[in-house]
Amino acid sequence: MPLASLGRQTRRLSAPLPIWHAQADRTQWSSAAARLAAAGGRLVALWAGERPATGPDATAVHAALAGDFGLLWLELPLAAGEAYPDLSTSFTCAGRMQRAAADLSGVHAAGAADTRPWLDHGLWGGSAPLRPGSTAAGAAPDVLPADYAFVRVEGDGVHEIPVGPVHAGIIEPGHFRFSVVGEKVLRLEERLGYKHKGIERRFTTLPAHEGHRLAGRVSGDSTVAYAWAYSMALESAAAVEIPERAAWLRALMLERERVANHLGDLGALGNDAAFAFGLAQFSRLREDWQRLSKDLFAHRFMMDAVVPGGVALDLDLAARDRLRAQCDAIERELRVLRGIYDEHAGLQDRFMTTGRVPRELALRLGLTGLAARASGLTQDLRADFGLKPYGDLGSKACVRPEGDVAARVAVRFDEVFVSLRLIRDLCARLPTGETKVDVPLPDTPQQGLGWVEGWRGEVLVALELGPGGRILRCHPHDPSWQNWPVLEHAVIGNIVPDFPLINKSFNLSYSGQDL
Repeated sequence: MPLASLGRQTRRLSAPLPIWHAQADRTQWSSAAARLAAAGGRLVALWAGERPATGPDATAVHAALAGDFGLLWLELPLAAGEAYPDLSTSFTCAGRMQRAAADLSGVHAAGAADTRPWLDHGLWGGSAPLRPGSTAAGAAPDVLPADYAFVRVEGDGVHEIPVGPVHAGIIEPGHFRFSVVGEKVLRLEERLGYKHKGIERRFTTLPAHEGHRLAGRVSGDSTVAYAWAYSMALESAAAVEIPERAAWLRALMLERERVANHLGDLGALGNDAAFAFGLAQFSRLREDWQRLSKDLFAHRFMMDAVVPGGVALDLDLAARDRLRAQCDAIERELRVLRGIYDEHAGLQDRFMTTGRVPRELALRLGLTGLAARASGLTQDLRADFGLKPYGDLGSKACVRPEGDVAARVAVRFDEVFVSLRLIRDLCARLPTGETKVDVPLPDTPQQGLGWVEGWRGEVLVALELGPGGRILRCHPHDPSWQNWPVLEHAVIGNIVPDFPLINKSFNLSYSGQDL
């Protein structure tokens, strides 16, 4: 456990989960990561930021490391222009996060194997936008992005298939470079960053009490998870505990968000395997689900319903009866549809053994969320640390060992059934009391962190407040950071026509990592 090696500078943050903060030196930074990796822990996030209180151009690099003890927020102060020890030797998934930190904050990992830009497409004028006095700005309309040094695969019969960044329909932009022989994929390399919106800079211009609205728009399909994580971070910095009823209502909304996304994905996965019936049926169920969300939570995606200090609305008994009735109706239809999916030979032929990620590879690459549970990993914040109200409801992780598309489909079905049960329990046992308390901003600089199991995986928000509660730095982290590189491995050895199916079985966020 890395906490013991960090000594007295380790302190527990005020949070509903076991979250710790420690300042490290260079040796401790590397050793804590190596020890945790050897013990089966994982890197949840890595980012950089300025430290204005310690001198001009002073910066720090931060890492969020998870293990059986909870989460450790490790901070390494850096002098102006100083590099920090590379963590990709301990955690493969650190590579792209370090590249993003270099683009955004001008802070570099010493000895990193891959130093290509990630978020910067050559349009920022060489200025890191999160550095003080940055001159980075949007490029003129006639300026084209810089060339990107894709890794070339050579050999007899090898050719490349470029896909994107513009795709058909309303899918977000991303470029995929396939190296293939015939239809067999030898390598896939992604190029993202086309959705960069300046979100991390925008946080610093907002009042802290309004940051949850921006957080809820980092990735719209995870608005509840992000708003909860941001609110938890602000409540942690202010040492505020929310009312029990508010925590239960947050969980209810989070489970409704999970169900909505799983229903959509189950239909899309059927459609990608030429089973349009599945798309039609699951689209109908999701539409009914989201219409009730609009009726009861004032928004189809429940945006702005989770706020610092609690929730923005309450549910009376009649509303809870409607929610439970819908859960019963959805479950009856879902059991029929699962039987159809499981017994459909064409679907199973496309799903089984396709896009397989073995458990060992998932561990090595840092796979997280439902995709990790489909590869035999058991982490699920709802079950691991007893976050209220999940500890009271007996939440358990849904796990499958196979690691293929079929397993990721099965986990989605399993998780929907669990979420329906949780929603019914939350409605039936909802505590009485207040739904919101005030969150007074601290007068002195404080740090807070939020950590929530969203439908795609663990969502993290790290928040640093300055004097008077001004936001100095807010880093929202999507699980897609970990899972996009795993998709590149999952497609190897499969045929090109199976890529849409494999891609949809992960269903990762472009917007969530193109901050």
